[in-house]
Amino acid sequence: MRIVVSGAAGFIGSHFCDRLLAEGHTVVALDNFLTGTPGNVAHLHGHPRFRFLTQDITQPFTVPGAVNAVVNLASPASPKDYLDHPIETLDVGSLGTRRMLELAREKDARFLLTSTSECYGDPLVHPQVETYWGNVNPVGPRSCYDESKRFAEALTMAYHRKHGLATNIARIFNTYGPRMKLDDGRVVPAFLDQTLRGEPMTVFGDGSQTRSFCYVSDLVDGLYRLMLSSERYPVNLGNPREMTILEFSRHIRAMTGSQSEIVFQPLPEDDPRQRQPDISKARALLGWEPKVTLEDGLRETVAFFRGLHASA
Repeated sequence: MRIVVSGAAGFIGSHFCDRLLAEGHTVVALDNFLTGTPGNVAHLHGHPRFRFLTQDITQPFTVPGAVNAVVNLASPASPKDYLDHPIETLDVGSLGTRRMLELAREKDARFLLTSTSECYGDPLVHPQVETYWGNVNPVGPRSCYDESKRFAEALTMAYHRKHGLATNIARIFNTYGPRMKLDDGRVVPAFLDQTLRGEPMTVFGDGSQTRSFCYVSDLVDGLYRLMLSSERYPVNLGNPREMTILEFSRHIRAMTGSQSEIVFQPLPEDDPRQRQPDISKARALLGWEPKVTLEDGLRETVAFFRGLHASA
């Protein structure tokens, strides 16, 4: 297939491009580098089936030639980035998603939207199932991201119902691995950056809030399977192994051999108390579940961050 991928220079986007090329597909990659990193796709330049276009998908654009699938991964995804760029985040979730959907419609191509577990907000149902409508603050500081993704899901379903577009929606839970940015602000890069610098590790609240961490290769495998499926409603993709942030900080400290002390700061506003995907649907429909252990995934991630520190 010939596949257009937006957000291709991002953490997950670049790994997804790798997977598509490994499967024999041709990739037209789009990114405007608002939060993406040129280095994430540098190894693909010169690949005969890879073409990169610097493009803001909120602006008009065309992709010449036939297209079989359109994958929309474009969006700031870390709290630091979307709080720095709240309007751009809302624009890319709304107008950007519409332009990508129109491209899919024009080319008679299938469409995959990468949404987020943030659609569940601070959940009152645990673990989170796709049929749960969520508990989201529509006017809080995180709403620029949460609501942009919720709108993108609604828009995607509208195009499916109105135009018969073959659409898929992935709700992604916390993902980690190589190519995350040092200054990402999310818990994995923050902990690794602090431990590798020998600085105290910052845990917000008392550390009892939970997250479920999925290694990027597992997540990409789920996205690939979903893209080829006939499921039109959202599907959770994440690792159901739940752990507290305090427990996770101790894992990181052990993996890096760090002596960093753990310090506590107040919880950010609207920070979810629990995150754990119910992946029954992905197991049943896609034959998918995570395979990479936390220990193996962290080993690869720590090695990547050590390299970043060494070259800094």
